Amino acid sequence: MHALVRSVWNEPRPPNPPARGWRDWALVVVLMAVTVLEGVLRPDLHWRAVSVTITAGLVLTLLWRRNRPLLTVAIAFGVCALSPLVMNGDPLEMYTLVFLLLLSYALCRWGSGREVVIGLVIILVKVSDSMVSDHPGLPDVIGGWAVISVSIAAGGALRYRARARARELDKVKLLERVQLARDLHDTVAHHVSAMAIRAQAGLATSASHPDAATDALRVIEAEASRALAEMSTMVRVLRQNQPADREPGRRVTDLRELASRGRSGPAVDVEISGDVDDLPPSVEAAIYRLAQESITNARRHARHATRVEVRVTADDTSVRLRVTDDGDGGPAHPASRPGYGLIGMSERAGLLGGTCQAGPNPDRGWTVTAVLPRTGTAS
Repeated sequence: MHALVRSVWNEPRPPNPPARGWRDWALVVVLMAVTVLEGVLRPDLHWRAVSVTITAGLVLTLLWRRNRPLLTVAIAFGVCALSPLVMNGDPLEMYTLVFLLLLSYALCRWGSGREVVIGLVIILVKVSDSMVSDHPGLPDVIGGWAVISVSIAAGGALRYRARARARELDKVKLLERVQLARDLHDTVAHHVSAMAIRAQAGLATSASHPDAATDALRVIEAEASRALAEMSTMVRVLRQNQPADREPGRRVTDLRELASRGRSGPAVDVEISGDVDDLPPSVEAAIYRLAQESITNARRHARHATRVEVRVTADDTSVRLRVTDDGDGGPAHPASRPGYGLIGMSERAGLLGGTCQAGPNPDRGWTVTAVLPRTGTAS
């Protein structure tokens, strides 16, 4: 129990709260207008001018509810608790004060552990004091606590959901890094094996053919340079100590195996142009995986698609992949709401110094575009 309390108390704030935007200002303007309207139209409102002034001032706390959740709760609920001192003992009874539920929600959604605990104590004290002093009936007590509990629970639930999604995203990125590290491991092993073979050949022929030893050293130097470059990339991306996958890596030319004629889905057409013979294995594997994932997304989410075009173009500096479908877009397509697949694709491209983007075409369909440097390393 002590460990649980300590973990809650020491929990940090959730990262990246939304910045204050036009919607927040619009909400404040609307609530202020509603406050003034209520003050004008309610015949039973006591201390009309004071009530409207205090409520309108508290509405401004909504602008800081995400980056200062405890402060806004303390100010809003504290002022409400102290307002009877300037209203001859009458409580603040503006209906517009329902916006305080947004502050309790923001407290549980964006506050740190200790801020949430302190803020909930403030809310509990204020609500309990109001229920004792106002003598409401049992239905009002139950309803009031239910409404407050719903706002608090909603903030906590979305906080947990965001944290769970962040863990899933980290897991996807980690798995992508591990897979890329395995591909790079095979590349380095290939270069080292080539160096060992050339060194053995040079030693065997050094006595009778001295020039052969020199040629072997040149080959070893070239292979060593490539191996060092691949090892540098592997060390940069490796995050988990797992054995390497010994299966051969995919190549760009293997994309032709993904071509189909639409027997059970849209036809897949693959076209490869440019020099793709001497690409690093990590780049070839990445291009294959990106194209494979893009085709899978198109088959699953592109409604009424009849054709998927895969185009790979290589030049002296980069390799470009473009996957386009002619299906209907809409909210069901993964590019409209990036999922774990697209995030993994962007992560893999980024680790190799490239980019991967997805978006709708001007007329219909979606396009995934990836550009990787030919060397397979970030500049």
